[in-house]
Amino acid sequence: MLKYHHLNCICACPLGGRLMDGRAASVLQRGTLCCHCLLLETPQGLTLIDTGYGLNDVANPAQRLSSLFLWLMSPDLREEMTAARQIESLGFRREDVRHIVLTHLDFDHAGGLDDFPLATVHMLRRERDAAKAQRTWLDRQRYRPAQWASAARWQVYDGAQGDRWQGLQCVRTLQGVADDIVLVPLPGHTLGHAGVAVRTAAGWMMMAGDAYFHHGEMQPEPWCPPGLRMYQTLMEKDRAARLSNQARLRALKASLGAQLEILSAHDPNEFERVSGRAMHVPAGQAWRA
Repeated sequence: MLKYHHLNCICACPLGGRLMDGRAASVLQRGTLCCHCLLLETPQGLTLIDTGYGLNDVANPAQRLSSLFLWLMSPDLREEMTAARQIESLGFRREDVRHIVLTHLDFDHAGGLDDFPLATVHMLRRERDAAKAQRTWLDRQRYRPAQWASAARWQVYDGAQGDRWQGLQCVRTLQGVADDIVLVPLPGHTLGHAGVAVRTAAGWMMMAGDAYFHHGEMQPEPWCPPGLRMYQTLMEKDRAARLSNQARLRALKASLGAQLEILSAHDPNEFERVSGRAMHVPAGQAWRA
């Protein structure tokens, strides 16, 4: 089975404190949300699921990121927390990353694309098309073409065609990517949003991206901090699809139990539980298989 590493690729520190993360001391301080990415060691080289913020975002945030989201989310732009630097700290080279599989193209998931010059980038076709169209003001804030020097290396897939994974539509064969990695369309947060499922020794692990934001949303009686719930509503492109896919993930989690680990990109509790370290600590030598 694949070896994998959990990376937190720069925290967001949103206004609203406890209303956003459910664990800050008050609503007057900023909260803390992680940016959970996965690094996979495969026979084809390293595969990265999402990138978080990148080196260029740290160096030039005003040129790369929306002023609205810089104010609202105040990312903790530490270079050592980028995927590039954490991968190097694990003993690899950035050139060892040969594939990147994206849940979606939001600025906090795709900011590190430029840091991996040999990587083919895989995503759903609908996500690429919506991001490039930039039809609304909010689209222009969330999708940042300055982060897309890798566009010539993008490989896109039709989410309506493919196989089934645990009863869900999926793209099972990604060009050049290990068969243990499956792209699962989960539209709602964005039109081409997807989860990425990875086969592990225990069963499956799914990086669900922004299909949900808080672990309470995966409980039989779903709950989310009110500020975070409002943020999800602000960012959603298709509310009915988003809520339907959350319900499908809850049902899948209930039916498969310990055979399926579902992870949100932004829940600090989940990240610290599965990584075994505080979210502010870069990846070191530990790995899980």
